[in-house]
Amino acid sequence: QVQLVESGGGLVQAGDSLRVSCVASGRTIGIYPMGWFRRAPGKEREFVAAISRNGDLTYYADSAKGRFTISRDNTKNTVYLQMNSLKPEDTAVYYCARGRLLAHPGTSDAAYDFWGQGTQVTVSS
Repeated sequence: QVQLVESGGGLVQAGDSLRVSCVASGRTIGIYPMGWFRRAPGKEREFVAAISRNGDLTYYADSAKGRFTISRDNTKNTVYLQMNSLKPEDTAVYYCARGRLLAHPGTSDAAYDFWGQGTQVTVSS
């Protein structure tokens, strides 16, 4: 069983940058695609970004393109989400998730089988 723990969230101002991390324990994540999702207050959880097993493929929601970068360090069992030019509408709880073995990185919840507890990101205007 894998455990995913996010960290790095916080309160920032619009235009600032923030990097959130997701450390996995219990199992290696190096053979799985990984993703980041977020849930804003009063809204459904939505896809943010995904990365393939070796990091050669990345996918982004339209809202994240050009501002966010997903990356991974399999030697550290860690996935990152670098967020630049943050906006108040980026305020949400950010979750990392492990994709299914041998699967292509997905953009829907169904493509992921383990989830972290989330880290709060708040962007003030």
